[in-house]
Amino acid sequence: MISKETKGTLLILLTALESGLAIIVNRFFVIEIDPLLFTAIRALFIGLTFFLISLVMSKFRLRNFKRVSWKYLLAIGFIGGGIAFLLFFTGLKMTTGGRAAFLHKTLPLWATLLAFTFLKERITRKQVIAMSLMFLGLFLMEYEKISSEIKFGDFLVIFATILWAVENTIAKKAMLLKETNWVVTFSRMFFGSLLLFSILFLTGKQELLFTLTYQQWVYIVISTLMLTWYVLTWYWGLRYINFSKASTILLLSPVISLVAGYYFLNEPLFLFQIVGSTLILVGAYHILKVKSERRFIVIE
Repeated sequence: MISKETKGTLLILLTALESGLAIIVNRFFVIEIDPLLFTAIRALFIGLTFFLISLVMSKFRLRNFKRVSWKYLLAIGFIGGGIAFLLFFTGLKMTTGGRAAFLHKTLPLWATLLAFTFLKERITRKQVIAMSLMFLGLFLMEYEKISSEIKFGDFLVIFATILWAVENTIAKKAMLLKETNWVVTFSRMFFGSLLLFSILFLTGKQELLFTLTYQQWVYIVISTLMLTWYVLTWYWGLRYINFSKASTILLLSPVISLVAGYYFLNEPLFLFQIVGSTLILVGAYHILKVKSERRFIVIE
């Protein structure tokens, strides 16, 4: 029988695979859609989908639908599904795509700090070294895309990333309290979409809903399916393994994008990218062997 550690690790690897492939898929769609509208529509559809899944898993008994206080579920949705997205896309307009992507990938750092402090996860010296190696590899891979100029948008992107780490910490805490990953995923997407749609109406952008073209709806559907893959495997995997380990595994996504771009788009490979990818893979090898444990007195 497959262990929880193995099951969770495999699910998070599938999340990293989706994250890496999504970057390649998005290159086929050069379609202008308001990011607030785009994010809100996707979140609402996915939230409703996981609401139905949660009902099925609870055998349509509302008293069995959730096991934790609504304050956890509302926080997960509003912080991670709403405020963080709003800050990220606002910051993205004020900085470069390359810098935003790199800063977003600092998530494992904030995740490890929060997981150690609030979830009492056990962080070993080997895990810290492996994560540092992966960050070095990421820096080498993204070096040419990162400008040295510091912009206000960078701070918004970092703050959004920290909020996503906070949201996932709350999500993991809820699952430690025996909440299901299905309800957590529903909360993340549905309550987040309510906040985003509220902002959409307050800013007078609701009319954009009726201006979407057929091509834009096709992209929204494809992107929604891919995001469904992401949140399904992410929160399901997070149910079984430490948040610090899961978030670090996601650093594999740039390597997946690089390989997919090379084979499917004939994109060239550069020395720094190869060296950086190698460092990430070496670090990932050690991260995958980390056991998800919680500390009580001491750490290694």
